Amino acid sequence: MHDIEPYYKWREYYIASEDKESPFYGKSYDEFKFSNKVYNYFIHPQWDDFGSQTLYIKILFVDYQEGLALIELIGEWNDCINNDIMFLKREIIDQLLKHDINKFIIFCDNVLNFHGDDDSYYEEWYEDTNEEGGWISFVNLQDHVLKEMEGFQIQYYVNFGPNLNNLIWRHKTPTLTIDHIVNIMNSSVKQLRY
Repeated sequence: MHDIEPYYKWREYYIASEDKESPFYGKSYDEFKFSNKVYNYFIHPQWDDFGSQTLYIKILFVDYQEGLALIELIGEWNDCINNDIMFLKREIIDQLLKHDINKFIIFCDNVLNFHGDDDSYYEEWYEDTNEEGGWISFVNLQDHVLKEMEGFQIQYYVNFGPNLNNLIWRHKTPTLTIDHIVNIMNSSVKQLRY
């Protein structure tokens, strides 16, 4: 797992550690010091810690004019034991909401498992974004992760499913990726069950 880097080809457009509004502003990275782990396996040092013991993040791009953030995750999403959604909501999402970000595209290609619990933080996140015409989308969930999220009825608050899976986003610019996902969001009907 140590060689799975967060997507880096958009660094010419945005770097979270150089953005004064970012929760990671001013952070420096040591390419040779591996300290964060998932399942006792070290992960690449470019991933950012936000308080979870098993889930890590990289803010790939933020467009303040459009109120949109693209975020990539890696690890095990464990709300049951670690309350990962609380850490994500309080440490990252709330900070972005303060700067009028109300549309969240979360790339979940590297989310290995999901263990759900209470949905109140998802509901709060939904209400915070929906009031301003925003939304939340989870892109490229693995099938077993999608089914676990459905089992905890996360789809009432977050957009995910077949129309947001298997998207090829890494070969596009942030703008093209945003346009593609916004078109999906604008053309799809919110599904409560799959």
